[in-house]
Amino acid sequence: MSYPSNTDSVAQDQLRAFIERIERMEEEKAAIAADIKEIYAEAKGNGFDTKILRMVVRIRKQDANERMEQQALLDMYLGALGMVEAPPEY
Repeated sequence: MSYPSNTDSVAQDQLRAFIERIERMEEEKAAIAADIKEIYAEAKGNGFDTKILRMVVRIRKQDANERMEQQALLDMYLGALGMVEAPPEY
């Protein structure tokens, strides 16, 4: 009969601990996702457009340079498609 070595036992304990930590984080993540969903529902109930709110949250995560670069590319693409009004001439 083969008994697990002390090293195998330690590795098993570590593996179990990692899995349990991941499972706890997944549970917390699900709870947080549910809370965020409730906040969006509340905002929608108060007349806010949740698509735009999500966009604002995504944009706020970017740094200023990345945001400016994306805006410049968007303006360029829209301009190439004739979808941007020319600035008023004075």
